Amino acid sequence: MRPQDLKYTKTHEWVKVEGDTATIGITDFAASHLSDLVYLDLPEVQDSTTAGKCFAEIESVKAVADIYAPVTGEVVAINAEAPDDLEKISRDPFGAGWLVKIKLAKTEELRDLLTVEQYEKFVEQESKK
Repeated sequence: MRPQDLKYTKTHEWVKVEGDTATIGITDFAASHLSDLVYLDLPEVQDSTTAGKCFAEIESVKAVADIYAPVTGEVVAINAEAPDDLEKISRDPFGAGWLVKIKLAKTEELRDLLTVEQYEKFVEQESKK
């Protein structure tokens, strides 16, 4: 079951907002579809992100996928352990597998994100394709 307190994107990222900071990762759906992760390229602290634009890249044995910023802001922390322990992303995508923390620049962008119910309906439709 996916966490109820997160927001989601149609590009399979999740967002947890605490104050003016958003923690971001990829969903269990994305991690399971990529499977066998081999490489992760994260931004640097102080890099800027723009909602809807690629800010990181993840690679598996079968595909390379862009990771899109759900929000605009500045990277204030990265999960430095994630690139060296990619299994964390697969094992615990909503916890230890987080990727970055971003200081929000435009909180109104959060309204465009999906609730868990909306995301689950979206994933169900995607799975039928």
